[in-house]
Amino acid sequence: MRAIILVGGFGTRLRPLTNYKPKQILTVGNKPMLENVIEKLTNHGITEVILSMGFQPSAFIDAYPDAICGGLPLKYVIEPTPLDTAGAIRFAVLQSEVDETFLVCNGDVITETDVSELVDYHKNIGAEATISLTPTDNPSLYGVVPTDDHGQVTGFIEKPSGPNFETNLINAGYYIMEPSILDRIPSDGPVSVETEIFPKMTIDAKLYAVPSEKYWIDAGTPETFLKANLDLLNGVRDKKINGVHDQASVSTNAVVKSSIIGRGVKIADGAHVENSVLMEGAEVEKNARIEGSIVGERAKIGESSQVLELTIVNHEEIIEKNSQLRSIRSSERAD
Repeated sequence: MRAIILVGGFGTRLRPLTNYKPKQILTVGNKPMLENVIEKLTNHGITEVILSMGFQPSAFIDAYPDAICGGLPLKYVIEPTPLDTAGAIRFAVLQSEVDETFLVCNGDVITETDVSELVDYHKNIGAEATISLTPTDNPSLYGVVPTDDHGQVTGFIEKPSGPNFETNLINAGYYIMEPSILDRIPSDGPVSVETEIFPKMTIDAKLYAVPSEKYWIDAGTPETFLKANLDLLNGVRDKKINGVHDQASVSTNAVVKSSIIGRGVKIADGAHVENSVLMEGAEVEKNARIEGSIVGERAKIGESSQVLELTIVNHEEIIEKNSQLRSIRSSERAD
C-alpha cells in the first residue's frame, strides 16, 4: 500500500522558522519531522511514500536526493498551484497512478496510530474512506467527528464553536481511502477534504472512523512543536532519548535541562538552557538563559541575554548581548 503525505502548506503557524523552509524539514528529536512521520509507517505495509508538495519543494528534494526517507522510497509530486487538501490528494493519486487502497496523512502529525488496524477496519466495513480519531481537551481547534455505534460518521464539523460539543473525538489527520473518492473531488480548483468532501460523504454512509488513544500531536504550532520535541525526552512517545547531539559542544560550566540540543550547537560557560529546542549550529554565549523557547539553525544568543516563554529565534538571527526576549517571535521585534 502507498501513502500520500501532505506537505504542501506554508507553515504559517511556525513562522519565522518556516519563512523559507517547510515545517516538515524542521527537526523533532534532532531529525526532520518528516522522518518522524515516515518511520512509523514502515511496520504497516507501506511500500512507497508520495510527497504532495507545494511550498518550497526543493527543500525536500535537497534533503533526500536519493529519494529515500525513514527507510521508504519517496515519489515527489508538486502541485502547480495550491489545491487544498482534497485537491492535493486528487492530484497526487492521478500523478502517481494510485489504483488501490491508499493512506493519506498530514505531514505535521506525529502519532503512534496503528495504521494496520485502521486498514483492516476499513476493508472489513467496506468504507470508501476511514478516518483515525483522537480525543482532545479543546475540540474547537480541530474537526469534531461524531459517529454511531458502528463507527459510521454522522457529522463532520470543522473547528466548531460554542461551549458544548457532541464529542471530544477529532479528526487525527490519518485517512484510509479508496481511489473512487476522486469522483467526489472537483478538478477545477482548491478543494478541502475536511470542510467539503467529508461532510458530504456522511450523507452517503461511506465515511467511517476509528478512535485511538495512542500518542498523537499536531506539531504545527510553536507550543506543540516544542512539546513534540520534549515528549521524546520523558518517554511520552517512544523510548527516552538523549537530547544532546553527540556533535554538540556544551561547556562543563553550562546547565542543560530537558532540552533538545542539535548537531554543532555550542553552549558557553554559565549558560542555562531548559525545556527548549536549539537547532543545528546555534550558539549560546556566556551566561545567556533560554527557557521554554525554540532557537533556529545557526542563530546566536548573545552574552547574558534571556530568551524566555516560547520565544522563537529565527534561523541565523543574532540576538545581541543583554537582550530580553519573552513570548515573541524574534523577527517581529521592534528595532
